[in-house]
Amino acid sequence: MFVKSLTLKGFKSFASATSMRLEPGITCIVGPNGSGKSNVVDALAWVMGEQGAKTLRGGKMEDVIFAGTPGRPALGRAEVTLTIDNTDGALPIDYTEVTISRTMFRSGGSEYAINGTNCRLLDVQELLSDSGIGREMHVIVGQGQLDAVLRATPEERRGFIEEAAGVLKHRKRKERALRKLETMEANLHRVGDLTTEIRRQLGPLGRQAETARKAATIQADVRDARLRLLADDLVQLTSALEQDIADEEAMLARQRRAQAALDGGEARLAQVEEQARAAAPALTTAQEQWFGLSSLAERIRATETLAAQRVRLLAEAEEHEQGSTGRDPEQLRAQAAKERARHEDLLAQVSAADEALAAAVARREAAEGAHQDEQQRVARLLRAAADRREGLAKLEGQVAARRSRIEAAQAEIGRLEAGAEEIELRATRAEREFAALESGLAEDEEGEQGLDAQHERAEAELAQAQAALDEATQDERTAEQERSGLHSRLEALELGLRRGDGAAHLLSWGEQHGVRGSVASLVQVESGREVAVAAALGWAADAVVVADHEEAAAALQELREADAGRAGILVAHSTNDRWRMGESGPDTSWACDVVSAPDELRPVVDQLLAGVLLVEDPAAAAAMVARDSKVIAVTRDGDVFAADFVRGGSAAAPSTLEIQAAVDDTKERMSQAASRGERARFAAQEARAQVEQLREQVDAALERLGESDARMAAVAEQLGQLGQTLRSARSERERGERSLAAARESLGSNETELQELQERLEAAHADPGAEEPDADDQPRLAAEAAAARSAETEHRLTLRSRQEQARALEGRADALEATARSEVEARRKAQERRERRRHEALVAAQVRDDAGHLAQRTVEALAVAQVRRDEAQQRRTTLEEAVRAAREVVTAAAQEVRELTDSVHRDELARAEQRLKVEAMQTRAVEEHGIAPEALVEEFGPHLLIPHVPGPDDAPDDAPEPVAFVREHQEKRLRSAERKLAQLGRVNPLALEEFAALEERHTFLTTQLDDLTRSKKDLLDIVREVDERVERVFAEAFADTAREFEGVFDRLFPGGEGRLTLTEPGDMLTTGIEVEARPPGKKIKRLSLLSGGERSLVAVALLVSIFKARPSPFYIMDEVEAALDDANLGRLITLFQELRDSSQLIVITHQKRTMEVADALYGVSMRGDGITTVVSQRLRDVAPEAMGAPAPARKTEEELTPAR
Repeated sequence: MFVKSLTLKGFKSFASATSMRLEPGITCIVGPNGSGKSNVVDALAWVMGEQGAKTLRGGKMEDVIFAGTPGRPALGRAEVTLTIDNTDGALPIDYTEVTISRTMFRSGGSEYAINGTNCRLLDVQELLSDSGIGREMHVIVGQGQLDAVLRATPEERRGFIEEAAGVLKHRKRKERALRKLETMEANLHRVGDLTTEIRRQLGPLGRQAETARKAATIQADVRDARLRLLADDLVQLTSALEQDIADEEAMLARQRRAQAALDGGEARLAQVEEQARAAAPALTTAQEQWFGLSSLAERIRATETLAAQRVRLLAEAEEHEQGSTGRDPEQLRAQAAKERARHEDLLAQVSAADEALAAAVARREAAEGAHQDEQQRVARLLRAAADRREGLAKLEGQVAARRSRIEAAQAEIGRLEAGAEEIELRATRAEREFAALESGLAEDEEGEQGLDAQHERAEAELAQAQAALDEATQDERTAEQERSGLHSRLEALELGLRRGDGAAHLLSWGEQHGVRGSVASLVQVESGREVAVAAALGWAADAVVVADHEEAAAALQELREADAGRAGILVAHSTNDRWRMGESGPDTSWACDVVSAPDELRPVVDQLLAGVLLVEDPAAAAAMVARDSKVIAVTRDGDVFAADFVRGGSAAAPSTLEIQAAVDDTKERMSQAASRGERARFAAQEARAQVEQLREQVDAALERLGESDARMAAVAEQLGQLGQTLRSARSERERGERSLAAARESLGSNETELQELQERLEAAHADPGAEEPDADDQPRLAAEAAAARSAETEHRLTLRSRQEQARALEGRADALEATARSEVEARRKAQERRERRRHEALVAAQVRDDAGHLAQRTVEALAVAQVRRDEAQQRRTTLEEAVRAAREVVTAAAQEVRELTDSVHRDELARAEQRLKVEAMQTRAVEEHGIAPEALVEEFGPHLLIPHVPGPDDAPDDAPEPVAFVREHQEKRLRSAERKLAQLGRVNPLALEEFAALEERHTFLTTQLDDLTRSKKDLLDIVREVDERVERVFAEAFADTAREFEGVFDRLFPGGEGRLTLTEPGDMLTTGIEVEARPPGKKIKRLSLLSGGERSLVAVALLVSIFKARPSPFYIMDEVEAALDDANLGRLITLFQELRDSSQLIVITHQKRTMEVADALYGVSMRGDGITTVVSQRLRDVAPEAMGAPAPARKTEEELTPAR
């Protein structure tokens, strides 16, 4: 058995599918640090079931998924597939090649598979544990794990050997057995307690069962006596009821005659009321005319008063306005003309001052110019004298130097100007290209905004559609759950409708024999009234319906022949007269009004419910019966109140009517739920299609957005390059301009200096003398210049003062003219107001006069309307008197009808009471004794002989002859039987059944107790066998490991001493393992005092000894020789070569000597993209001398690169 291949997809740095085909022997994996070598070790541990994220060098398990790089996005899952060659059958599975795969999704889900079939983590662990690869993964020696082996506790070191020896699975088996044993112990105690308790209950319950058998015989005697007495009462009441029905017709005839008189009076009343209604519109019209004229007169008087007040107010306003006038506009214009004249005078003064200022300025400039010329002349003369003293040679040298500088500056200017033209061309070209790209980028950005909007809009629509889909799915699920719950409720209700009495037999038998169905299925009761109607119907609520008495007789015959029990039967069309009801009061209703039935059953239902009034509570029922003794009141809870009995109490089992109503309601709700579910299903299908369509739109928009982003990124990169070029050109241009300006400035300065030097040189040549200049005129010229400046200042102040005065006068003149214009406009508007008021006063006076005339005419019309209203009122009074007289006649007739109706109703109530008593007896027979009324009379009537009921101790041959019915004898018989039953005391009617059930349960529990006891013994045997096997296997494995450790230690530390010891040799099940190591030349044995390399070698010695004692198919070692020197490395490599014969070694190393002994070499590298790539090389056939040089290309077996 060996690892044949390892495939990584999206695991850590292996972004693409990478396969590594491995072979028996030593395989080395090499590569630079950080290239992903240890990720191969993590992949092997992970695929074999490792659950610790820190063991895999991560913070959480999702860290094993490729996280992405700047050039490649993150992946959504990681998958590792391990293929193992199982030709030798080391794994307990019927395959020569076993493939184990593990997949982790970024959402947190994880999947395992063996040969492509999904499985559990436990299945993978148990499959590998039989080959020495347990949960602790001792076959994988990772970085830093060597020191962890030495730091481990003795018990943890024991675990290494147990895992290699395959003991852990036996320990797990023992732990499971112990857990089962604990559970079984609790069950054992519980069953024992139950058995004891049931055994204690059997004695008393047996005595109760014997008493129940005696009570059953006495109760049969009691039942027979009661039924015969009840049948006698029923026969007597039925005969009285039939006699009362015969006296009803005379009272009904009187009632019909009174009703005819009432109908004639009501016709006369209707005629008079119609005349009164016809006269009402005339009165209404007369009243409306009178009220309208009264309102019109009031409005006319108000208008007249208002017009008079308007005339007075307009006159007062005219007088007030005539007394108020403003300033005269002509005076204002004259004053403004005076100010204008003064302004013109000041303007002339300003002009004169301005001319004086110009003359002063000219004088000041002339004086300053003369003074400055004198200063320059004296300075030139002084410099000329100095130059003569310094010498003409120095001046000539300076002139030559300045000329040389001027020529150099001119040459530099020419060069800079030529360069500036070239730079300007480059900058202009870069600006044009930048502007063109920027314009294109702006268009792309506009398109990008449109794409963003499309993508956001598509995502919003997708979110809405997804929400609609979720809502529809939830609605469909809710409707389905509701329908399922209602279906379960319907099944339970229909189960409640299944009866085991005679009615059920007739319903199944009568489909072809004229049985119409049950009363509960044929009638419908208002919601909430089912309990009350069922109580009112009594036995009839559970009855069946037939068409006639012949079918009823046939049904009874069927019940006797089939011995199916008893049943109540209603005969349709028993009468054609429906019982007449009076009006019900508030919060009450007649039972007939709340029940709907087919036409053929309606008369029967009316007769059964005649006189039954439905009320809300017992208080209302008691009050109703007290007020009218003929009424039978039934509450909502089914309590029945009559004049001579009350029946009710706590809630009983639901009646057939209630169950049938619940069945109908449940079917209706099921239909509604199914409709809602169907609508939700269609909505979900539409929403799902819309979601798919919108998801495609979102993907398309996202793809277009990505393409736009790529284009914009490319354009942005080009813009950056052009921007850099443009900035460079502009900077170079600015530097050239600064250099050119500096050169030109230097040229100008040199030319100025050259001119001065030439003037000085010419002056020096022209004036050979050395006399000092004459400076006597300078003070005089300076004083003249100062006086000129002072005169100029005075003239400026005078000019400014004149200008300010002129502006002030101009402003006053403008204000006066504006005031004059405003006054003229105000007088014009006042004149217009006076004209308007005079017109309004004339109109108001006219309205006042017209209103006076109109008021007089309105008063006359109002008097006429008053006369018409009085006449109409008198006619209405006459008609109301006639209506009142007709109503008195109708009231008297109605009173007689009511009295007769009450009499009829009282007789009906009396008969209803008798009928109710009959029904109560019938109901009592059905409810208390389970027998139909017809069967009661037929089987227990007073016309029948009474047979003797044998007692529990009577012999069958001693029974006397039957006797005739005598009520006194039957009453005495009933009292005697009840007395005997009372002497028995309290009787448990279920004792017989409970005793049989308890005895059966005791037998069952006794059997279970024996089974549990045997199972406990079997589990203890399993635990003992596991302990013996673990002890034996561990002892053998420890002995072999200790022996191998001494040999391996001696080879790794020649001359040293090392051994393994047990912490508790007497307890092989729990003992730990200590490691003693003494390197050569040292006396220490404590592992903590060893050097780093020695500690690594001791850990390697322990692991290798375990490997040699109990070999595993393969081992993975991650840089275990990193801390070893050459000598120790050579010893370790020798051990690797020995392990090669029994196991496959996968070694991650940086050591060349380790690579030399490898059969195959895998190179792992990581380019700049952050993705690991793998290159393989088979070295089995390569010459040893070629190991130091790179392998030739023709020796390469395969090169694995990530699939793109």
